Amino acid sequence: MTTRYAAMAVLLAGLALTAASGAAERDRDGLFPGVVAGMKPLRVPAGVRRVADVAYGTDARQRFDVYLPEGALPAHAPVIVMVHGGAWMVGNKAMPQVVENKAARWVTRGAVLVSVNYRLVPQVGPLEQADDVARALAEVQRLAPAWGADPARVVLMGHSAGAHLVALLGASRAQRAGARPWLGSVVLDSAALNLDALMRQPHARFYDRVFGKDPALWLAASPTEALAAGAPPMLLVCSTQRADGSCTQSQRFAAQANARGVRASVSEQDLSHGEINATLGLPGSETGAVQAFFDAVGLGVR
Repeated sequence: MTTRYAAMAVLLAGLALTAASGAAERDRDGLFPGVVAGMKPLRVPAGVRRVADVAYGTDARQRFDVYLPEGALPAHAPVIVMVHGGAWMVGNKAMPQVVENKAARWVTRGAVLVSVNYRLVPQVGPLEQADDVARALAEVQRLAPAWGADPARVVLMGHSAGAHLVALLGASRAQRAGARPWLGSVVLDSAALNLDALMRQPHARFYDRVFGKDPALWLAASPTEALAAGAPPMLLVCSTQRADGSCTQSQRFAAQANARGVRASVSEQDLSHGEINATLGLPGSETGAVQAFFDAVGLGVR
């Protein structure tokens, strides 16, 4: 198997874990037959309640779900904003892999978890998707006091395509949509950190459906190109099992960020692409690394 097709096989295996649930969207382009239908529905963990479909825009996809402890929140409760993956084309905020273990770990300990939907390709492109996430973040910050949470104690997190969007916003400090500064960003296994380099070498074909043929878009949507001094700290978690260099990209991105005065670190994990999302929150080295990052940026949830 060539490196190109090995990389595609790994990505599709990961998407089989992360791009579906009973509430997931139809696979508009037929790229992932059998993936979107038939997955188990989300089960809200014990001790957690969900406020579903809070609007941050007029489109049906511009919604997020809020997960709160059943009891009272502690004063100045922190907020974790989670952005799902799905190759920029599929996926949903209510996928079990996006929510369940994270809510069971951190919401039951006094945090608020917000899971965000955004418009999908081909309805919009990746830059508009990043704008959607920024708008959602701004609305979370606006509403946080009403939940009893602190709008200054927010961490932004995403997986796969969502990790790319989080990295892009974090690198550019999200000076858009009214979003205010946040404590840090957790980038869960993105291989799209340097899009210009990625698109100029052999790559899985679905990237062409998202990023097209225009080098100007590759640069505009590339977190590497967006890196700006003053960006919030970043943790990049990557899978050592991937054949397409996710960890190599993460290490290079972190080195460039540190060179520009942006605090960034990498946590390499012997987990599949899908497992990095699905198992986060369970005891293990990945959850430990993310918890250590939360502690380092002052999120205040253990």
